Amino acid sequence: MIEPGTPRRLGLPAPESRLRFDAELQESGGGPRRRLLMVDDEPAFELSFYCGTCPFLFRRLDGAREKLSLEGIQERLTGALDDPDDGGVMDAYGTLLPQGEYLPLLLSVEPRLVVPGEEGDYFSGEQVTTWGIDQFWGLPEYPHTPYYRTFETAVDADTHLYEFVVPMVPPTWNDRERVAEYVTLMERGTVPTAVAISTLDVCEPAVGMPIDHYQHWGLTHFLLDGHHKLEAAATVGRPVQILSLLALGEGLAGAEDCARLPALRARPRSARPSGT
Repeated sequence: MIEPGTPRRLGLPAPESRLRFDAELQESGGGPRRRLLMVDDEPAFELSFYCGTCPFLFRRLDGAREKLSLEGIQERLTGALDDPDDGGVMDAYGTLLPQGEYLPLLLSVEPRLVVPGEEGDYFSGEQVTTWGIDQFWGLPEYPHTPYYRTFETAVDADTHLYEFVVPMVPPTWNDRERVAEYVTLMERGTVPTAVAISTLDVCEPAVGMPIDHYQHWGLTHFLLDGHHKLEAAATVGRPVQILSLLALGEGLAGAEDCARLPALRARPRSARPSGT
């Protein structure tokens, strides 16, 4: 954690914003079916289900096929920011966001690239230990994208915070020369900045289901700018900043939970002991 900002109103009213949160409805007109992050009115990511007892989720969909960088602000993001308001970055990216209240968090992360199903995958590791595998598919949840793990810490004895950075497009789509340029800059000591819209989902399984019952807090940063920077940082094990714009009221978390994030994110990183 570098510095939190104060909650502020950002974004444009629908349909002017490129990003928005939405719910897919049942064809019969019943309750919501999927909770979604939309890009240009197309479903880009499926998010954790509303019930709060289903497993935490981000799942890439067909609408996640474009990065959302802003050319006019790129030079300012080549290096580190001093605070969330530095250089007008927050207001610039506010033009992409749906209108609402956001908590700015300026974070320092050392990302680790994870491929679903391989070592370090949350969905086939910690999540299966708590919820088990999907009863219909007989498999763990599958996010349909590589992603970055950056931080975790205990909230309390029965609650653990997990942080993820999710690219809009997979790292295989990145330009190899640009990744190499950032690798060189980072090896010289530069700490560039990425920008993300973020959500906090609090999920806890129903009583009697899990092997290891505890509450999972999933802090997810969906990258708007910084795809090459995150891959470069993961490649050379160097830090990168993330300006996280946490969408208050759009995650599965109350105002009190979101207000705890700056203090939790300032704690030392700690893994949850298995089976505790």
